[in-house]
Amino acid sequence: MISEHELLERARRFDRVALGIIYDHYSPALYRYAVRLLGNADAAEECVAEVFSRFLHALKNGSGPREHLQAYLYRIAHNWITDQWRRAPPPAAPLDANVSRDVPTAPDQMLSQQWDQARVRAALAQLTPEQRQVIVLKFVEELDNAEIAAALNKPVGAIKSLQHRALASLRRALTAEDIE
Repeated sequence: MISEHELLERARRFDRVALGIIYDHYSPALYRYAVRLLGNADAAEECVAEVFSRFLHALKNGSGPREHLQAYLYRIAHNWITDQWRRAPPPAAPLDANVSRDVPTAPDQMLSQQWDQARVRAALAQLTPEQRQVIVLKFVEELDNAEIAAALNKPVGAIKSLQHRALASLRRALTAEDIE
């Protein structure tokens, strides 16, 4: 396995194999991230295309990441998604049906899982776009706080604060729903 540093060095020389490895490795996760936040497969594909276009443009200009490639690509995606949200409000927390890795076999389990997912979607819709992005990156994409901070270009403390407020809001929303 080639190191990230070597991969970036080869990408700076526009080595097609290295660029292909980067695309093949990171594009599926970036696509899932964009779909979850945009709620639209076409927009997610456009986001991924734009991420790699901007990445190549940065390399061509002699800039781009020196380290933390994944965080750099997520930051581009984050900025593109934020631009989209400025043009139109974000959708009601589009989590796809594949969030749960366990596939229930019994109809009652499937119904219960769908109900739970709908509740979580509704609760996520109440978060700010930044809080929603932190929750998706942390708990769906499984990035650590340092990677999220690098991706969103914020200090780790700000990420922890956003995560804390988001989880508190989710807890309140889900608890309020249980009471009703």
